[in-house]
Formats: sequence, structure tokens, C-alpha cells
Amino acid sequence: MAELEPGLALIVGNTDGIGLALTRRLLGLGWTVVGVSRRASSVAHASYEHVVADAAEPELRAAVSALQDQRGAFDVCVYCAGTGDAWDDQELVRASHVMRVNLLGVVETASVVVPVMAARGRGHFVALSSIGDTANPAAPTYSASKAGLSAWLDGLALALRPKGVRVTNLRLGFVDTKMAKAKVRPMMMSVERAVDITMSCLQKRPARRTYPLAMQVLVTLLALVTTIKLWFA
Repeated sequence: MAELEPGLALIVGNTDGIGLALTRRLLGLGWTVVGVSRRASSVAHASYEHVVADAAEPELRAAVSALQDQRGAFDVCVYCAGTGDAWDDQELVRASHVMRVNLLGVVETASVVVPVMAARGRGHFVALSSIGDTANPAAPTYSASKAGLSAWLDGLALALRPKGVRVTNLRLGFVDTKMAKAKVRPMMMSVERAVDITMSCLQKRPARRTYPLAMQVLVTLLALVTTIKLWFA
């Protein structure tokens, strides 16, 4: 397989965690990177531009659209923004915000960049979903947002492949970031390992990548337990 040639990348949600590390990795490989996050960036590089916009607000679409008008079509777009907490009495209060960041923000971003990619017959759209994209009473809104995201990305990948646009549903387990809030975090990987996997996706452009697979087995078993509980609820 040919080496991944540097191009123009848009990364949404990149002031910390995977998004920040991916930004730095791409810049180090000669890419031009545009970042969009709700906070200012610590990245200072001649090939980097940063725009402040909240993924939970309508301003995200306007910001991405303006950047595309200025920069032209993006070769790669990676949506890294995410939020979510364990169940507590505020679950339903914050539910709409979680859905906007984890699901609707991806849809808004794709609705701007993907049609332009399709028009020129190439491009790659990647979004970070989660292995935890099944019903989970410990974090029902988070898991539901990721379930919707995974289903949407999987369908989009099949629909857009004939147009030359690749879509990757990247389903990761626990990553050592501020998002890893569960009391038990088996098989947690480093941020750099998560970036390695993301870079592999940019190289190979799979429709779906799940890592680690052993974590998927564990989650599948837990989902089965949840299903059985629902039968008798």
C-alpha cells in the first residue's frame, strides 16, 4: 500500500486528548491541519490554523463551512469531539448536550465537508465512536449517542463508497483521557496508541475499525446481560 501523502486535514475537537495528539502527529508528517474546538489551541505551527467553535452549537456548521470556503476541499476530516458521564440524577438534564456533541455535531460537520468530497470523487471522513455503542444503564445517553453514530457511519460508508469517499467508524475502548471516567477501565490504551490506530485508519481507510477486539468481546457479553435483564424487567 502506498504511503499516506500529506494533505489538508480538518480535526474537530482537538485541544486535548486524541484530537490534540493527532494534530501534532499530522503536522509532524507534513500535513496542513485546521482545528475546530470550543477552546483556544496550544498548537503553534506554520501549517496550523485554529478556529474556536462549540460542537454542541449551530456555530459549528458555520465555522466548518467558512473554513472550507477559504481553504477548499479537505482531504481528510476527523471528528474527535465527545462528551459523556456516568449515570446520576442529572442524566436527563445533560442528555441533549451529549447528543449534540457526540452525534449531531458529526452530522453537521459531514453535511458540509462530505458533499464537496463526493463532488471531486475523493476524501476520507473519520469519526470516533466507541465500543460502548450498546445499551448501557451506567451511561445510557452516552451509549445511545455512540450507537446512533456507529449506525449512521456504517450506512454512510456503504452509501458513499461508490462516489469515491471513504467513511470510517472508529470504535475505540478506554483511552487514557479525561473522557475515561468509569470506575473500572479494562484494557485502557494510551493516547499515542489511539493515534497510532487512527493513523492506520487514515492509511487503510476501512469502513469500520474496532480496537481492542478483546474489549469488544467483554462489551458483547455485558450487552447480553443487559438484554436478559430487559426480558424480565
